[in-house]
Amino acid sequence: MAAAAVDSAMEVVPALAEEAAPEVAGLSCLVNLPGEVLEYILCCGSLTAADIGRVSSTCRRLRELCQSSGKVWKEQFRVRWPSLMKHYSPTDYVNWLEEYKVRQKAGLEARKIVASFSKRFFSEHVPCNGFSDIENLEGPEIFFEDELVCILNMEGRKALTWKYYAKKILYYLRQQKILNNLKAFLQQPDDYESYLEGAVYIDQYCNPLSDISLKDIQAQIDSIVELVCKTLRGINSRHPSLAFKAGESSMIMEIELQSQVLDAMNYVLYDQLKFKGNRMDYYNALNLYMHQVLIRRTGIPISMSLLYLTIARQLGVPLEPVNFPSHFLLRWCQGAEGEGIDQSYQLLRDSLDLYLAMYPDQVQLLLLQARLYFHLGIWPEKVLDILQHIQTLDPGQHGAVGYLVQHTLEHIERKKEEVGVEVKLRSDEKHRDVCYSIGLIMKHKRYGYNCVIYGWDPTCMMGHEWIRNMNVHSLPHGHHQPFYNVLVEDGSCRYAAQENLEYNVEPQEISHPDVGRYFSEFTGTHYIPNAELEIRYPEDLEFVYETVQNIYSAKKENIDE
Repeated sequence: MAAAAVDSAMEVVPALAEEAAPEVAGLSCLVNLPGEVLEYILCCGSLTAADIGRVSSTCRRLRELCQSSGKVWKEQFRVRWPSLMKHYSPTDYVNWLEEYKVRQKAGLEARKIVASFSKRFFSEHVPCNGFSDIENLEGPEIFFEDELVCILNMEGRKALTWKYYAKKILYYLRQQKILNNLKAFLQQPDDYESYLEGAVYIDQYCNPLSDISLKDIQAQIDSIVELVCKTLRGINSRHPSLAFKAGESSMIMEIELQSQVLDAMNYVLYDQLKFKGNRMDYYNALNLYMHQVLIRRTGIPISMSLLYLTIARQLGVPLEPVNFPSHFLLRWCQGAEGEGIDQSYQLLRDSLDLYLAMYPDQVQLLLLQARLYFHLGIWPEKVLDILQHIQTLDPGQHGAVGYLVQHTLEHIERKKEEVGVEVKLRSDEKHRDVCYSIGLIMKHKRYGYNCVIYGWDPTCMMGHEWIRNMNVHSLPHGHHQPFYNVLVEDGSCRYAAQENLEYNVEPQEISHPDVGRYFSEFTGTHYIPNAELEIRYPEDLEFVYETVQNIYSAKKENIDE
């Protein structure tokens, strides 16, 4: 009977949703059903919020069932935004209709702001004050973040520019929260030391879209501590560390007992769990993030030392970090705590200067010096000189060098006087030698990498030092030929000579973080520039269509034959 009643009522609901004045017989049939059945129908998932609004206006019975804090509007909210339900407690009173309205409004505001970013910040990376509109938004920040996540999860290859700026904004919002937590952490008294907590904040800051928490990471470390205690019990069943409770910070003073803990730790970490240093890919960022170190059981001195120090302190062994040039070490205090650590950047700069005075061609030290100057925002011209020297010594460092070169040049440009947008027309006589257009997928003849063009110059616009270091004069056409700004599949940005590029006969998407900054869509054969890039190259799109027709259509015809 109940099933028959539901089926019968389900036929009536659509009519109620569409008709302004439903027939009396149909309405009477619906409202006479048991309340549980009516609620089941209204929560079935096929009705929209607008439908529920119309249904609730038909009579008192349905209006009471669709009350703002009831199950019907809760289900509407859950179906529309399921990821937000974790923020609500089952015991809390919630006006779901009001929450629905506020979330809907936040979504519209989020999309409006995302749409404005490309026009406002195309010529430079979004400055910190560029997010002031977001900071002044009304309503819960989690609603705004949820809409940004919805934009990022849009299917297909379209809306690339929206996704690019949505990701930028989402990074900013979450990183601001993490920075506030980190500032509070740094203001703790000196005797409050939790290197793990600081490392987790850095991990969260660098991976704001990942689900990383101190609680989860501490739980994983606690499981390692349990394994160490099990091994320690076999060495000394009466060891005082075995009696420690979670969260205790007691220290063991006897050297022999400390040694037993370290022996057990070494066995568990390196023999049983196979933790190791990443010698083959030392500079991979995954080696630094604690959640990745625990998953991959692979790290570098600083991350492995932090893990080791955390476990040792939980078991009562005092270790101290030592910031040694080129490496990060631990010191076994063997009783008393050592002296504090000098956090001065000046000491690091002086140490690097001293090392480089003795070993001027040490690529890794040069790269560290360039990164230090870059992040401190000092002497950008010196950074470029160091990077050019690194590229000459070791061309294999092109990834790290390319990233720093790009952002250092942008830093220099921002310091110059602001000029108008430069428009480049293919029809201009001085551009007659330019063969390729923005948005085309290319392949480098010499190095074989795939890339997409996002800018071009009629001749090489780099300085004499760059031209000499990159050996441009050895090319048949030298620097007197068009050069192209390209986004490369490995994440780098390069400046390539025209004679070194060719069409990629099998075009594919370029996995580069800045693709959305310049392009709105990938069609399968080429990228379509967004409005800001098209302003700078207004005639290129016509050439792109012509090229795609000639290259890829001809290829398809050959395959069909």
